Amino acid sequence: MRTLRIFFAVAISLAVASFVSAQEKTSGKMTHKKTEVSDTAYTAQALSAAPKAIAKEAGVVRMEADGKMKTLRESKNGFTCMVISTDKMCNDANSMEFFGAMMKGETPTDKVGVSYMLAGDQGASNTDPKATKKTADNHWVVTGPHIMVTGTASKSLGYPETADADPSKPYMMWAGTPYEHAMIPLGGSRPMAKTATEEKK
Repeated sequence: MRTLRIFFAVAISLAVASFVSAQEKTSGKMTHKKTEVSDTAYTAQALSAAPKAIAKEAGVVRMEADGKMKTLRESKNGFTCMVISTDKMCNDANSMEFFGAMMKGETPTDKVGVSYMLAGDQGASNTDPKATKKTADNHWVVTGPHIMVTGTASKSLGYPETADADPSKPYMMWAGTPYEHAMIPLGGSRPMAKTATEEKK
């Protein structure tokens, strides 16, 4: 168990550091400095990504201003919650490994993983895993509350692989790349955003 915790600490640190670095180049600022949001508030935000039953024993990690990863709460159930930019997510061990590999540009695990994003997201390119902002042609899609299923088996679900996905229905994100995974909307109070194609109409 100790070895597993060390692995996740390293994997999470590398993944989040890479993502935050990309965000800083785009926005010119760090979005989650300790002076902006207390650890208590951050923890509440991070845990909002998961169902209460999962959040109750999930771990919480946070990137410090110096780039180091701080564990605010140890995981007791294998799930780790965090806030990336403004998106809140809670990953099991396999999805953590999957997204960690993505951030480092490595081959992802083929093990099935589950990740919760019950607060929805602020959007991502549906064709370019490295994109950090919306452009005219990168098929930006904003999805409301959803779960993600990662790993090779997710491709067998048969969900649409279209670039301009309908975020109100299940779809495959980053289809055709090593980081393809299933996006499954759960509904909720937050309205589903329009795709880039719909916005042009």
